Amino acid sequence: MNRWNIPNWLEIEVIARDTDCVYCRSPFSSPTGPKRSRPSWEHIVNDIRIITRENIVLCCIGCNASKGAKDLEIWLSSPYCQARGINADTVAPIVRDAVSRRIPV
Repeated sequence: MNRWNIPNWLEIEVIARDTDCVYCRSPFSSPTGPKRSRPSWEHIVNDIRIITRENIVLCCIGCNASKGAKDLEIWLSSPYCQARGINADTVAPIVRDAVSRRIPV
């Protein structure tokens, strides 16, 4: 289990699934690349108790910092997302599924 209480089996699964940012779709940078492009753990629904394959994803540090504790649908209409062309149609399938289910925060 990592420091965010994500079990090893789920961590392995998510790392294999999310090879680029689930929001902006940019490839993750290497550990020596720009910090904002490195992968970070993210809860699609901002509830640390929801540790499931449908809620735990990897996104770039830039998107994670911008989203913060905002509701996904509110964040997708933010100036950050608008400037980067991020919307419900461009995000990874795991995030599109969350939007379509309208998962409550």
